Amino acid sequence: MEVQMSELFEETEINGMNLANRLVRSATWEGMAGQEGEVTPRLVKVMTDLAEGGVGLIISSHAYVRKDGQAGLFQLGIYEDVLIKGLENMTKAVHDRKGKILAQLAHAGLFGNTRLSGEPPVAVSALEGYAHPPRKVMEKKDIDALVEAFGRAAGRAQDAGFDGVQLHAAHGYLLNQFLSPAFNKREDDYGGTVENRARAVLEVLHAVRNKVGKGYPVLIKMNCEDFLEGGLTLQDSLKSGSLLQEAGIDAVELSGGTFLSGKFGPSRGGIKSEDREAYFSEAAKAFKEKLRIPLMLVGGIRSFHVAEKLVVEGYADYISMSRPFIREPELVKRWASGDLGKAQCLSDNQCFGSGMAGEGVYCVTKKQEEAGEALS
Repeated sequence: MEVQMSELFEETEINGMNLANRLVRSATWEGMAGQEGEVTPRLVKVMTDLAEGGVGLIISSHAYVRKDGQAGLFQLGIYEDVLIKGLENMTKAVHDRKGKILAQLAHAGLFGNTRLSGEPPVAVSALEGYAHPPRKVMEKKDIDALVEAFGRAAGRAQDAGFDGVQLHAAHGYLLNQFLSPAFNKREDDYGGTVENRARAVLEVLHAVRNKVGKGYPVLIKMNCEDFLEGGLTLQDSLKSGSLLQEAGIDAVELSGGTFLSGKFGPSRGGIKSEDREAYFSEAAKAFKEKLRIPLMLVGGIRSFHVAEKLVVEGYADYISMSRPFIREPELVKRWASGDLGKAQCLSDNQCFGSGMAGEGVYCVTKKQEEAGEALS
């Protein structure tokens, strides 16, 4: 099959958003925003490099919708109007290079970083063992305020020129905490059954849709499973996906695990062979059999032929990658040129170490290799 005839390079559309190919940059944390979450030139360059590299859809950094939702150092923010101008600079830079970009809207919930935000984290339930107190267990009025915060953040994204938004309901963040029985022990209308645990997420979706309108793409990233004791199961996740589809979500990006899930977390190491790639593919197949809306699959995909097979055989409609684009923002363009070698990412996760050190997320291995070549 010629590369340009591959289904990976078909033009597609999601609620009026036209995409040049089926390859998606999955959101991550770059650690490159300013102290208050503002866009920086360095962060704009990351996005423009991805657009120039041919990525069909760029999903931005996970952007916190409220101050107490900040998770990490130098994380992108979308919590107040003063940030819109910088976000607009980012979207314009992407659009000038014919790219498409979504804003990922997030809140860390229980894992909010008090040292960075200056505010205690909010929790779905009173839990021990998952995060250090003090933390505020959410009452109904707090849930209402959270829903409103997501809606306002979506409005800012639209004003800033993003092509759509994605709700972050995966990886142990707040919307995932509502969905997951490992975190959600509530005994009111927001806890217990799948329908109740999905209630807050559905209310967020309605608030966002009311703000941006029906013709604006609204996607969600969610876990197939949490891989935690008592956590979200595939069966419950499928039910939540169906509820979201009925409520008008435009597409699902499927991931899995949390940063407490050990070797079953979302960013797994040691992906050295094709049989270790696409570790959520069987869950994706179950989602495709259940849902009608487009499905994006993330999780350890490194090889062109694996990505193509997942689309051709109906496991997913789009292929999402994150770490490979940290090392190779030009990966899509390379594949399109006919160079089908697998992504150069070694899945060693050293890139996150540089972010935690305050240097921003970059491929440490690549930098070391380049330094060695310069000395030789």
